[in-house]
Amino acid sequence: MHRLLKDKDSRNRQTILALLRHGKTVWNEEGRIQGRQDSPLSPPGKEQVHEWGHFLGNYTIDRILASDMGRVRETVAILQNYCHTSTVIFNPELREQSWGKWEGMTFQELETKQPEALAAQIRSGWGFCPPDGESRRDVLKRVLPVIHATIEQFPGQRVLVVCHEGVVKSLIYHLAGRAFLPEEKKLLQKRQLHLLCGKDNRLTLGPLNILPGAGTKKR
Repeated sequence: MHRLLKDKDSRNRQTILALLRHGKTVWNEEGRIQGRQDSPLSPPGKEQVHEWGHFLGNYTIDRILASDMGRVRETVAILQNYCHTSTVIFNPELREQSWGKWEGMTFQELETKQPEALAAQIRSGWGFCPPDGESRRDVLKRVLPVIHATIEQFPGQRVLVVCHEGVVKSLIYHLAGRAFLPEEKKLLQKRQLHLLCGKDNRLTLGPLNILPGAGTKKR
């Protein structure tokens, strides 16, 4: 499953992008919506990142592309101890989806105080857009050009992309042809690694839902 991370594809010049969400934060532990707000990694979150670091250290990561938000920077700082690359590109276009007025609320509060508004947004699929926030279409519109530019700039390399759940889902659901509707079968598992393959401005899905600790024999 992890052969795509094993060797550089010097012949086909295929770029491999490994998508990883930041470690769990204090607000994640509280069930609180972060969006463009920030909170530090929780102790369990730091442990998760170290576990991912041990896994990724078995492969050569040529560079890291990351959101510039604090929780991602904290995640990247830990991963760099294992990935053996000093090349990190922080890009604000990879920030989490803005949840506008809902940021800082817990999901329980939102379900209790604004159930109809929340239900309407969930039914809107790609149009999901919190009050004064941005839609999932907006997220894809700003993220996809960054990914294509990375493929063009670094052919044949393996790039670790550290970002956010909303960014990861928007990219993968786009490639999978998903509508972001609740009745769809669940595609992604939380806190797992997902691979994309890119060549000649063409982007395709690789293996999804890779767990740390699996296949970690030194390459």
